[in-house]
Amino acid sequence: MIDIFKRVKAAGRELAVMDDSVRNKVLCAVADAIENEKEMLLRANAEDLSRMDRNNPLYDRLLLTDARLDDIAADMRHVAGLPSPLGRVTSERTLDNGLYLRRVSVPFGVIGVIYEARPNVSFDVFALCFKSGNACLLKGGKDAVSSNSAAVSLIHHVLENNGVNPTVVELLPSTHEATGQLLSAVGYVDVCIPRGGKKLIQFVRDTARVPVIETGAGVVSAYFDEYGDTAIGAPIINNAKTRRVSVCNALDCLIVHKSRLADLPLLCRPLVASNVRIYADDDAYVYLAGNYPEELLHHATEESYGTEYMDYAMAVKTVASLNEAISHINRYGSGHSECIITADSNNASLFRAQVDAACVYVNAPTSFTDGAQFGLGAEIGISTQKLGPRGPMGLEEITTYKWLIDGNGQVRK
Repeated sequence: MIDIFKRVKAAGRELAVMDDSVRNKVLCAVADAIENEKEMLLRANAEDLSRMDRNNPLYDRLLLTDARLDDIAADMRHVAGLPSPLGRVTSERTLDNGLYLRRVSVPFGVIGVIYEARPNVSFDVFALCFKSGNACLLKGGKDAVSSNSAAVSLIHHVLENNGVNPTVVELLPSTHEATGQLLSAVGYVDVCIPRGGKKLIQFVRDTARVPVIETGAGVVSAYFDEYGDTAIGAPIINNAKTRRVSVCNALDCLIVHKSRLADLPLLCRPLVASNVRIYADDDAYVYLAGNYPEELLHHATEESYGTEYMDYAMAVKTVASLNEAISHINRYGSGHSECIITADSNNASLFRAQVDAACVYVNAPTSFTDGAQFGLGAEIGISTQKLGPRGPMGLEEITTYKWLIDGNGQVRK
């Protein structure tokens, strides 16, 4: 493993000085290869899928399809078409002594990413790291070992054909031992980014000896305010919950102002088509009983809140005020994405200001929290921390900077 780390670090130094036009050419070549080698990629993915229960919430994350591969290729071309994040002068000044100072964006160097059953991450991370001049170490989970191996093999083949050192991206074994060594690779790995469930993120945060950018689990809420519009509220709630239940921006808790409980059956009606299980508090249960399928309606417990379901399930909480809704979100949320549905601009402003989350929506679903949707091309993760990047992390978020100082013989007194 140390030999791998050394080779990747050396390759990263080569990549940092590569011309951006070469990077773009390679990324477009990888996108072409994804489209041309769909059969191989889908065959490898089928091997992984055959080992997973279809009822496992991670099955959808693991699944690759013809359309999803087209989207991955399109995102890679989008990344290639974005301006380079490197060499940007973000601050400059000339001191009284004549020294000329510039703060210039540069790559981190080597980025390690630990992720679970999400083979698209292999391509997304490579695209963003390659474009930003970073080498990357990929540590996928055992559930996606065939898919990830096929993806990295394809990337290596394209890199070699274009005269690029393939070691700029390496896939580590899907073992706990490899995770431990990656998290301890001081001097070789500049930053590690975990992408996965709460347990994985906590383990990385508590174990790592290298710097970590924390991407938190997505415990996501939508608050239907007393001034909410049911005509847009029902579609927003349904889209946030059912578009893809296994992703981190999916809705986990619907909060409803008590004055609008009579509208709750209407708000939840579209969820029936997807057989969404609802865990409702006592007040909400009264209004849903008889208006929502009995087999899908359950009484909420304390554990119903603060749960990232990653399934066709969600909690419903009744509140008496906007402040109570905000307090509930800040207590049980994960700082990922939150939403308010309201026609009151003052309530919208208070919600924006007081909800502690990376992404705060007004009258739009949290399903938009995504690097590609934000125009970033793709994302390397969604940061829920406050020190450093926050929210979807694209090219700019995986660069750092250095100070360049030009003098003419000045000495300090």
